[in-house]
Amino acid sequence: MSKENQRKNRIKDLPKIERPRERLISKGPANLKDEELLAILLRTGREGKNVLELAKQILRKYSKKRLLRMRYEDLVKIKGINEAKACTILAAQELIKRALEVNNESLPIVSSVKDVVLQVSYLREKTREHLMAIYLNARNELLFRKHVFAGTLNANLVHPREIFSEALKQNAASVILVHNHPSGDAEPSQDDLEITKRILEAGKIMGIDVLDHIIITKTKVFSFKEKGLI
Repeated sequence: MSKENQRKNRIKDLPKIERPRERLISKGPANLKDEELLAILLRTGREGKNVLELAKQILRKYSKKRLLRMRYEDLVKIKGINEAKACTILAAQELIKRALEVNNESLPIVSSVKDVVLQVSYLREKTREHLMAIYLNARNELLFRKHVFAGTLNANLVHPREIFSEALKQNAASVILVHNHPSGDAEPSQDDLEITKRILEAGKIMGIDVLDHIIITKTKVFSFKEKGLI
């Protein structure tokens, strides 16, 4: 393989925004794709493929669970995985196994409207409106909940920066908005619609998905996503 092709297969010669290691530092490991995480372990590609292409190829053929069960002898049979890369993967395997034996620190998954409501069910009893933001990583695991606003929601008073500054701080991949209607009517007001529109637009600019805006009352739930408004 020529020196020029070898250079193309090094992570540091990829554009900065595509480098898995730099993305891990800026976005956090929870927000990287599977192939990016594997690419960091592999470090280099092979002839004709850069490291991200190699990682994608391996994951298309072998599931993550299967990779985590493989022995040294199995790993080195995979084209593109040499002795050093196999050892790195095996070390990561063992560290994961030991960590899981010590403590299960898994974060709660928020993947449905019901999951969201469970996280903020106390809002049903509030006599004033409260706007909450729920921050998730790329696996829809709950990272943080933030109380954004209390009082009658007004499009002029709720600013996207209050929501997305925390998203950046938490390295969140997405956010879900939720607020209560003490009146008992779960239908969104004009201000609710305007607030949602502004936050959606800001999320697109920031590269952070706004997955849903949920309104709850004592007995009802309204999901913007389920109603096709997001």
